[in-house]
Amino acid sequence: MSEVWTPTRAAGLDRIAAFQPRMGRAYAAVRNTDFGPGRQEAVSQLSPWVRRRLVTEEELARAALEAHGPRAAEKFVQEVIWRTYWKGWLEMRPEVWTRYVAERDAALAKVEANAGLRTALTQAVEGRTGIEGFDDWARELVEIGWLHNHARMWFASIWIFTLRLPWTLGADFFLRHLMDGDPASNTLSWRWVAGLQTQGKTYLATASNIEQFTEGRFRPSGLAKVAEPLSEAPIPAARALPSAAGQTPDGPQLLLITAEDLSPESLIGPWEMAGVVLASEPGTATSGEVARVFLGGAMDDAAARAEARYRQPVQRLPGLEPEALIAAAQAAGVTAIVTSYAPVGPTAEALARARPVLAAQGMELVQVRRDWDEAMWPLATKGFFPFKEKAPTVLRMLGLPA
Repeated sequence: MSEVWTPTRAAGLDRIAAFQPRMGRAYAAVRNTDFGPGRQEAVSQLSPWVRRRLVTEEELARAALEAHGPRAAEKFVQEVIWRTYWKGWLEMRPEVWTRYVAERDAALAKVEANAGLRTALTQAVEGRTGIEGFDDWARELVEIGWLHNHARMWFASIWIFTLRLPWTLGADFFLRHLMDGDPASNTLSWRWVAGLQTQGKTYLATASNIEQFTEGRFRPSGLAKVAEPLSEAPIPAARALPSAAGQTPDGPQLLLITAEDLSPESLIGPWEMAGVVLASEPGTATSGEVARVFLGGAMDDAAARAEARYRQPVQRLPGLEPEALIAAAQAAGVTAIVTSYAPVGPTAEALARARPVLAAQGMELVQVRRDWDEAMWPLATKGFFPFKEKAPTVLRMLGLPA
């Protein structure tokens, strides 16, 4: 793991401090240019830390606003709250994630049955399509575990409209290899490129745009000239944001740390903990080597900070199987397990499966949501721009200089 990607909270805070002078107009001026590996100083590259909440969206927004004020920091803060918007949007429409998983699995089954599709998919993920830029980004993703946001858009567009591969398999490729791979922002961004997220609105990668924003490094030929939007059955209306506990149960609890929030001490710090467990991410969502190494280091860092904060060893669990959680709670002598709220995705699904099993044993599972999420997610009822218009009021309510 290179120094750029040191997976600790301390490294994330250092990177915020180092990039803070560029969070204003300098960021707005060149944020869309992909300068290539080792030359990405125009963007913060903080997304892997934010993904695991080694640092938080609120800390990034505060740093930008305090250094530059609302006007100059607007673009940087807007990119921060895009992630928050995606999280809130999916949280109120979980069926979109369920649909993605089902379509991805169906597409994988087709790949197994269709040699031509299997060959095309292999060439795409190995960077052997012959498409300039696209092949480079495919290799960069696997080797580095991160891509510039503009490159992600170009890649997804070429995948869907030029190569005509299933969008769900492209989203799966990203989710497995990105250090910042996130069920909400990854899935919904791919849907947006495909014309599913904003109905009828697609993103078409063009050779001239790629050439302009890669400083002439790439000018691919043979790209699709049109991007006809994909279609799907109507998605259900937004549901109310699920409730989350904000108060501690009586007596000591077992603290459960998951890969969704690796800084629980900043959320659940004052509560009395009789034990602490750290659970691995369920399934194989993060299976790329670089992403796995980053997550493993981040979890080691979370364990070290939790041991210092709660003054007791942290027990490692291989997943979120209810039997293991019950055993850990019984060993700690508690009937309440407290954890940071897990948004839609594999961890939330695993906790939902565990909850009734725990309840049958007289154990309560309490999820606590951060104030940032509690205030911002309910605003994601429509498109991003109505969300963005309301955000400054909420930021001021949270004590930020917006």
